[in-house]
Amino acid sequence: MVQQTFTDMEYANRNRTTKREAFLDAMESIIPWKEWMELIAPFYVQKERGRKLI
Repeated sequence: MVQQTFTDMEYANRNRTTKREAFLDAMESIIPWKEWMELIAPFYVQKERGRKLI
């Protein structure tokens, strides 16, 4: 077991959101993902392996 330092305790309580997290949260709330996925589903490549069974 490793003893926790004062620096570890100080940074453990820090709740800073990065620009990336803020951007992704905004995009999540703006884009209607279900409708978007239905729109691109016919063109999305489905990964299948080999020849289909007869």
